[in-house]
Amino acid sequence: MSGLGNFVKRLRDIMRNDAGINGDAQRIEQIAWLLFLKVYDTKEDDWEFDDDGYESIIPEECRWRNWAADDGKGTALTGDDLLDFVNNTLFPTLKGIKVSKTTPINKAIVRTTFEDTNNYMKDGVLLRQVVNVIDGLDLTNYEESHAFGEIYESILKELQSAGSAGEFYTPRAVTDFMAQMIKPKIGEKMADFACGTGGFIISWLKALESQKKTVEDRQAFDTSVYGIEKKQFPYMLCVTNLLLHDIDTPRIYHDNSLLKDVLDYTEKDQFDVILMNPPYGGNEKTEVKNHFPADLASSETADLFMSVIMYRLKQNGRAAVILPDGFLFGTDNAKVAIKKKLLSEFDLHTVIRMPHSVFAPYTSITTNILFFDRTGETKETWFYRLDMPDGYKNFSKTKPMKLEHFAPAVEWWNDRKDLTSDGFDKARKYSLQDRVEQNTELKGRKIEESRKNKRKSK
Repeated sequence: MSGLGNFVKRLRDIMRNDAGINGDAQRIEQIAWLLFLKVYDTKEDDWEFDDDGYESIIPEECRWRNWAADDGKGTALTGDDLLDFVNNTLFPTLKGIKVSKTTPINKAIVRTTFEDTNNYMKDGVLLRQVVNVIDGLDLTNYEESHAFGEIYESILKELQSAGSAGEFYTPRAVTDFMAQMIKPKIGEKMADFACGTGGFIISWLKALESQKKTVEDRQAFDTSVYGIEKKQFPYMLCVTNLLLHDIDTPRIYHDNSLLKDVLDYTEKDQFDVILMNPPYGGNEKTEVKNHFPADLASSETADLFMSVIMYRLKQNGRAAVILPDGFLFGTDNAKVAIKKKLLSEFDLHTVIRMPHSVFAPYTSITTNILFFDRTGETKETWFYRLDMPDGYKNFSKTKPMKLEHFAPAVEWWNDRKDLTSDGFDKARKYSLQDRVEQNTELKGRKIEESRKNKRKSK
């Protein structure tokens, strides 16, 4: 455990001197692929122990144990030799690994992890120092491995302030709250179709952990999650995250969830639970919209993901999805059609309006958590406004949102009633008759207006 606490700082201090590292995003990506290989090598020790016939998909000279480990005898690669090996042998080999539909997931992930990954470091001596720090992790030690899981979480948090990479990280307090409210059960299958670094998946597993009683439960636990991530970097972080959490067969796929006709999905493509924070603010090309019925073919990414979610949620399934105001209150034809489908075929029973700055500094857009079940049309919807906690003007990197900040929402969830704050709505139930007939606008706007008025009055 010695030195584990300042692990990230040690790596940062070394990499700061390398001319090839340009900013936090590149530094984190450099750490990420090295960590993947270290974690994967540790997992391979376990797989070899359990299976005498196990064969690594990585050629021997490219396995972490054979090029990265330093025995202290002065034979480890360093300097130009190390750079030459990494750039001209390691990366071409891993990118060129042959995989097929029959390749086990725990082997195929090596190829998909390295397809678009880069080595940014240009100083082989500094690279050796970084490799040695990472190789010093004893992931076979349960306590150290568990502690490193927390450190890995801190690496993911840094994404929030690392430029555009922040779009792939949802604060852990938010994912934990959503997973807890969805109440996981052993045997259920959960999915996230834009899983980023795996936050919702890890929160699901944490909420399910206490239900592992038998060998069958453990098997159900291990195979309960499914994720798709379009971009290479967060995909790599997600796979590593799951390996660190002892999911030996991460069912995480490097793909685009919007590139399949939603009408082609069948029951076998559906899930008991969907937890998501879909990308929003992006505009999709016509070729993407062609995969959706004409009335649902929005150009807004979040809208399209909502359609995917509705088509891939099982009958009697449950979902919790983060969406911006643009979805709730937008009145263009596609948004109206998507909301009409949601309200007529699903029970949108709860909307939690989150405080501003939850996703700062990546975005200041006001967001909402929609909880809905596939159990028939919406008869009534509860809106609850979660306010900033006392002593906070904004959330930030140094003062992030914590799970305890959701305590008022949890208390209200278990004992629902209309609430007012300073004369304005804080929680309110809207019936079917309250919805606007023509465009199915969700009337939580009144709650937002009350909050704005409250601010103006101060």
